[in-house]
Amino acid sequence: MLFDQANRELELTERHLIVLRTVIKDGPIGILKLAEKTSMLTHKVRYSLRVLEQEHLIKPSSQGAVAGDDVDEFLSGFNDEITMIYDKIGKIRNLGN
Repeated sequence: MLFDQANRELELTERHLIVLRTVIKDGPIGILKLAEKTSMLTHKVRYSLRVLEQEHLIKPSSQGAVAGDDVDEFLSGFNDEITMIYDKIGKIRNLGN
């Protein structure tokens, strides 16, 4: 109940990251190949691609999705962002105890 939305957001973030990693590793790559490699439905891959493109983490090309202009900056700050999330989870855990 209380954590349902947080769990959904984490699952969605995980899906976006899986798609991003696959694009970085195998790009240029199209939606059908991404769906096959990630074992995701094409409409979910399409949505993740749209979100990642809005964040400038990927960009379309005639051969498929490729890494975007902001991907290096995102990856360099990734561990710091995850650490902040861990810290928030720790504070929430303490509130529950």
